[in-house]
Amino acid sequence: MEAVKAKKHLGQHFLKDESIAKAIADTLNLEGYSDILEIGPGMGVLTKYLLDKPINTYVIEIDKESVVYLNDNYPKLKDKIICQDFLKYNINEIFEGKQFAIIGNFPYNISTQIVFRALEYRNQIPEFSGMFQKEVAQRICEKKGTKAYGILSVLVQAFYDAEYLFTVDETVFIPPPKVKSGVLRLRRKENYALPCGEKLFFTVVKTAFQQRRKTLRNSLKTLNLSDNLREHEIFNLRPEQLNVAQFIELTQKIEADGI
Repeated sequence: MEAVKAKKHLGQHFLKDESIAKAIADTLNLEGYSDILEIGPGMGVLTKYLLDKPINTYVIEIDKESVVYLNDNYPKLKDKIICQDFLKYNINEIFEGKQFAIIGNFPYNISTQIVFRALEYRNQIPEFSGMFQKEVAQRICEKKGTKAYGILSVLVQAFYDAEYLFTVDETVFIPPPKVKSGVLRLRRKENYALPCGEKLFFTVVKTAFQQRRKTLRNSLKTLNLSDNLREHEIFNLRPEQLNVAQFIELTQKIEADGI
């Protein structure tokens, strides 16, 4: 496990527990797609279990040292290693509009950015599994009414069924992080197209939670809503009190108001 040195600026923590790697690989049901993209494979502890499955496995890795290691040790990955930054790369250079799943032991310093980037490709990603910092994984899966519930929770759950699967101890990594990790699975909803403008939905959710302690009447002031609309009882609530369906309803009301 010492072939590649973990780089702090890339947020690398290499998983050394084979049973956990296999368990993460087994979270995908492999239905509705024929390709998997693993983000940040490092030295391939998870990759090896994906390569055993009857599906095409691609990996995207920004660390050139890891890319050399993968090329040398995993001949099955020939021509399937993308040496790029997932956050900036146009993934359709590989998948060309096809359906694919995402999986990974995600670098904690960019894990929420990875989720937001994946949401941009939601029309192509029916399934998403992986390991995050425990608190981030819980936040993604959280329901309304708690402090952890926020932008990430609502936007992900608008399109996916989110399930927190299991917790991973810090001692199974090299070097060990200072926090526990959590593995989750997202499965795209059968009817994931929203009955409202999706761009406006994103704006409403993000604007509401930027001032989460205020009622929606105050936090959404910048949207210049009509006085008549702002008198609706839903505006008496704080953002954490609305579930996904209520945020969709709120967006529909704002649309009807002519914004």
